[in-house]
Amino acid sequence: MVCLGNICRSPLAEGILAKQAAENGFAIEVESAGTSAHMPGCAPHKYSQRIAAENGVDISRQQCRQFVAEDFDRFDKIFVMDESNYRNVRKIAGEKWNQHKVDFLMNLVTPNCNQDIPDPWYGNLDGYSKVFDMIDKACKNLVHNLKSELNQSAK
Repeated sequence: MVCLGNICRSPLAEGILAKQAAENGFAIEVESAGTSAHMPGCAPHKYSQRIAAENGVDISRQQCRQFVAEDFDRFDKIFVMDESNYRNVRKIAGEKWNQHKVDFLMNLVTPNCNQDIPDPWYGNLDGYSKVFDMIDKACKNLVHNLKSELNQSAK
């Protein structure tokens, strides 16, 4: 899960997907990173932590980190929050770029639309709540897709 600073959207996405995957019996590795993570090691934004906690998701132990090209070696899928971070991921990846591994998280809700999840950084708690709801819906769809794939492969 990738956003700009790795303190608002991507920590929410990491926490939401990790919780939903565990609740559905999937043992998957979920991490978040920022394409311009200026505060490595810092905790997620207080509003991200608050809205997550209000929805039963604990992101308080996450630490901000920079997205690196080697993430293409470590992860099967890389979800970005917006167009700007898609371009940043491509630039950072360099020779490791693989367009089949990268997608907009909201394409899980509105396929092929490349819809941005807005950065709530400059807003109030309501903006974080809206972002939480968008990410939650996308992650639910991802878990549903994983279940469907598992059921198809079991047949």
